Amino acid sequence: MQDSQHPKQVSSSDLRNSQFGCGLVNANTVNAGQIGGDIYNIHLGQQTAASDNSVQSQNQRQRSQSERDSLEKAYILQSQKVANLRTALVFETDVSRKFQYEQQLQTEERTLNELGDKLDAIEQQLQATDDSGVETDISIYIERPPIEDKCYKAIVQPGALIRLKAPQRMGKTLLLEKTLDYARHQGYQTAKLDLQLADIDILANLKTFLQWLCVDVADSLELEPQLDKHWQEVFGLNKNCTRYFQKYLLLVTDTPLVLAIDNFERLFEYPEIFPQFCLLLRGWYEAAKQGDKIGNIWKKLRLVVVHSTESYPSLDSNHSPFNVGLAIELPEFNLQQVINLAKQQDLGLLKEQDLAQLMGLVEGHPYLIQSAITHLKSQQVTLEELLRLAPTEQGIFSDHLRQQLWHLQHNPQLEIGYKKVVRANAPVRLDTEVAFKLHSLGLVKLVSNDCVPGCDLYRLYFSTRLE
Repeated sequence: MQDSQHPKQVSSSDLRNSQFGCGLVNANTVNAGQIGGDIYNIHLGQQTAASDNSVQSQNQRQRSQSERDSLEKAYILQSQKVANLRTALVFETDVSRKFQYEQQLQTEERTLNELGDKLDAIEQQLQATDDSGVETDISIYIERPPIEDKCYKAIVQPGALIRLKAPQRMGKTLLLEKTLDYARHQGYQTAKLDLQLADIDILANLKTFLQWLCVDVADSLELEPQLDKHWQEVFGLNKNCTRYFQKYLLLVTDTPLVLAIDNFERLFEYPEIFPQFCLLLRGWYEAAKQGDKIGNIWKKLRLVVVHSTESYPSLDSNHSPFNVGLAIELPEFNLQQVINLAKQQDLGLLKEQDLAQLMGLVEGHPYLIQSAITHLKSQQVTLEELLRLAPTEQGIFSDHLRQQLWHLQHNPQLEIGYKKVVRANAPVRLDTEVAFKLHSLGLVKLVSNDCVPGCDLYRLYFSTRLE
């Protein structure tokens, strides 16, 4: 993303006394201070990672929801401002004014993109703190053989690269934690980088991002950053990051280092960073194959990349980390795994046919299954009532469904595409990028090149909500 200006500085001149060409649109409608005002001072603040074994308090969740609502209002106002500026440009005939409005439009579009990024980030926070805590409680982990064994065997291989892929809330982060825990038991060092926690400023340019990576990994290993010593401007950015890892993090120890990168798909929207960072990771992976001294150093690095969709931005196959190493795609739970989960939760009241009936609504989606079992265990609802109310605002999935609806309503292409999917009686062919994004949200399953609803719950709910 381009470097952004503070919202209070978006306009270099006051256009309030001007008229656009033809006198049809008053400049007041596009003045930077007229729409939105101080609401642009809203910010997410310092995002901190919650404990992997606990759920944030309800008060914090309410604050996050309030912050999201304020940001959403700001986003709507900023969208209107951008739309007004675009309209003004159509009617403006004065060359100097037209140039002025073009410059302002670029700035306002950057502000709009920043607000969108902040909204996406806080939505991720809310999803991570949903009341069932599906992906955070390691005590309720259900194995999906042979996936775990493959990860354990791969992580001990010199220069390993593991790619974990699945839609949101399928258990990727929990599998990642299991793999990291196994590595720690082998005596390995581990560092986890969650890109969802990266501030927008960090993603502003490649240099800032790579330096943040270096400092964050050093901090995870309880080392001083020492960027001044190992970062030399004479070298390129990827070269500097490589030298930092090689000379400071890897060379001085014989202990392997596992670097895990979660929520990698966030970089897909940053074309300045994504291809270069992919090239960097691929270079580290290839360096470990060398038989010389340098290769022996890089063999100590093990990479784990976690993402929720395909890497739809185009990449040279020789520069991509997405076509090498071990690829792991997490499937949904099968009936036996759902039975095992119910047993772990001491939910003996549910029979196999009851669980099969539940799967008829949500299939084997780990989050939805766990959420249902949690509510049934607490006796807040009977199975019959749960199934009846599930696709409504009174159902136990209402928060999750509204979050998914928010994603669709803030991306018109996704909304239009998903409306076709839930209202069709057969698989639907969508634009590739739209299909991948819907799949990353877990809203669709891919059948060859076509899409079907992720489960009957989604079909029932969204077929009435998407008008």
